[in-house]
Amino acid sequence: MICNRSTPIGPPRFGTAVHALILLAKCEGMLSSAAIACDVQSHATFLRRVLAQLTHAGIVEAREGRNGGYYLKRRPDQITLADIFLAVQSDCSEQEVREDCAPGRQKLEAIMEEVQKQTVELLKQHTLADLMQE
Repeated sequence: MICNRSTPIGPPRFGTAVHALILLAKCEGMLSSAAIACDVQSHATFLRRVLAQLTHAGIVEAREGRNGGYYLKRRPDQITLADIFLAVQSDCSEQEVREDCAPGRQKLEAIMEEVQKQTVELLKQHTLADLMQE
């Protein structure tokens, strides 16, 4: 099996969030969204949306103003990958599909719900600090 390192793991927001949080943890201080965006190679607007979700989840703290920026609110060993995954899940609801137009829709939704539960359980076993040890 060939490992393609350019293949993203999980939703784009998840990878961006993990990268940004590792950067914040390594700097052990506050960084501006522009500095983080440059390092994670992300558009600043997209990154600020991700950081807003992480702030809302209590993972990072935001300080506004000229000398503002973002910093970790908890230690890396206290932040599980499940915390990050759940924080950045898309809030967008899927387009409503009429039940008669989507055979197997309920079964598929049940399967996808189970996949998400298993994913979250696996991610709970790993912390941001675990990734920083690589």
